[in-house]
Amino acid sequence: MNLEALLGLLQGQNLGKLAEQIGGTDGQTKNAIMAALPALLGALNKNSNTPEGAQTLNNALEQHDGSVLNNVAGYLQNPDLKDGAGILNHLFGGNTQNVANAVSQSSGLDAQGSLKMLETLAPLVLGALGQQKKENNLDAQGISNLTSNLAANFAGEGGIMSMITNLLDANKDGNVMDDLTGMIGKLFGGNK
Repeated sequence: MNLEALLGLLQGQNLGKLAEQIGGTDGQTKNAIMAALPALLGALNKNSNTPEGAQTLNNALEQHDGSVLNNVAGYLQNPDLKDGAGILNHLFGGNTQNVANAVSQSSGLDAQGSLKMLETLAPLVLGALGQQKKENNLDAQGISNLTSNLAANFAGEGGIMSMITNLLDANKDGNVMDDLTGMIGKLFGGNK
């Protein structure tokens, strides 16, 4: 997946439609995209770093074949928030709202708008990965390599991905949930 291509699909009229859906301004929506995409990609990368996680993602991409990208404008008129919520639950578990709160902090959107942004973007991101899987005939290992490459690409763009990766696994134990909860707690609760 070319991140610039995915970001390109979320410009102009599509950005306006997304802003309408989540109840924000174009500027807030753009900031939320720039916060949400690294969070989603970071979690996908972490999840696919194990053989089991890579296989689970590979299986999920059978249902997300990229066809959603053929009509992004249509999708944004009526996004599949239930599918998005399921994806977020798999990626972040019970910490989805904390991730939404972090997106809210960096974008100026309210927490509900940030959650809806994440739910809307998740199927698009999986669709972009699924399109790459189909076009390049990728197996689970290929998917793992793809998410690692995406992480490396984001790391080259001002360190966004390394910040997200560190946020997602601060103590390097391979479990991002404990670290995410702690970091979000510090972000919103101060040093308690």
